[in-house]
Amino acid sequence: MPAGHPDQPAAAPRTHRALVVDDVAHDRRRMLAILERAGWRVRTARDGLAAIEAARRHRPDIILLDIVMPGMDGFEACRRLAADPRTRAIPVVFVSSKAERADHLWARMQGGRDLVAKPFTAEGLLAAVSRHAPAVGGAQA
Repeated sequence: MPAGHPDQPAAAPRTHRALVVDDVAHDRRRMLAILERAGWRVRTARDGLAAIEAARRHRPDIILLDIVMPGMDGFEACRRLAADPRTRAIPVVFVSSKAERADHLWARMQGGRDLVAKPFTAEGLLAAVSRHAPAVGGAQA
């Protein structure tokens, strides 16, 4: 049966995949809940090193990354992700309480696509994700 034939079952759209990285459990769980309600499959990490490993292993469509974390901060994690051919194309959106104009500029200089200020709203978080995540299988964020 040729591809596109009316009797051929349509391929199921691929689910969006996100990686949420934050050392604050409450913020991590909140982002996870917001994204899952919007139909995303979400993995989480608590620090920059775990984020890099998870991004290499699971290839998310977007990474939501806190800036201030113990050990490796979000800026260093973003620089490392951008330097790795396996992860450089994954958009990074910083989510942080550091949200002055200078922080937005610095976040972009480090390779981030955007910065969502904490405390964030579900609408604000999903708007940033929608702006920067590639279209995947027709699903809506």
